[in-house]
Amino acid sequence: MTLSGPHPKWLTFDCYGTLIQWDEGLLAAMDRILAGNKQSIDRDAFIAVYDRHEHRLEAERPHRSFQDVSAAALALAMKEFSLEVSPGDADLLTSSISRMPPFPEVVETLARLKAAGFKLAIISNTDDAIIAGNVAQLGGWVDRVITAEQAGAYKPTRQIFQYAWQELGVEKQQLVHVCASPHLDLAAARELGFKTVWVDRGTGRKPLADYAPDAIIARLDELPDLLSAAGWME
Repeated sequence: MTLSGPHPKWLTFDCYGTLIQWDEGLLAAMDRILAGNKQSIDRDAFIAVYDRHEHRLEAERPHRSFQDVSAAALALAMKEFSLEVSPGDADLLTSSISRMPPFPEVVETLARLKAAGFKLAIISNTDDAIIAGNVAQLGGWVDRVITAEQAGAYKPTRQIFQYAWQELGVEKQQLVHVCASPHLDLAAARELGFKTVWVDRGTGRKPLADYAPDAIIARLDELPDLLSAAGWME
């Protein structure tokens, strides 16, 4: 699979799972939250339930902050597993998200992309205050960070992407979006028709049955070669 077309002005990225170690960080946070419960819980099953509640709450109107969404999703997941919720659990979760580190290859790859002349932006389903801790670990290479808080909407809705493109001052043909989430980012691309590179990190997440990304890579450091093959790396 290769990329083609005019040279993009911007590369946009999903943050969690693409640049930042979401699954690993979330599992560690859940271990801390569940540590006081005597009941044995399957961590993967718990996270799947948490994710289900989070995505449902993000789709509701009026828009709620990610801090509120994550707290409510955690409480609902805990209830579903018959676990007691402690007052500090929600703050522990959001503070843990903010501290999640990048994947090992990310900072160096972002530096290479900047050196090649690309503008780099993040489009993320989070709040400004939460993502600030993650962005601070990305080496200063990111030009813009656009959040659901700013757009008043979460992926995969049209609203957050159109808000991002307006803020960046580009049309969808002038960018490539790099992401790890099929049910959020690839679903939006299916509807809106922008180019995507799917980072399949082997988490078990599958692409949509009726949509194929423009290219697939296993790690972010494969992206420069992909862009070079398209004639886009200076």
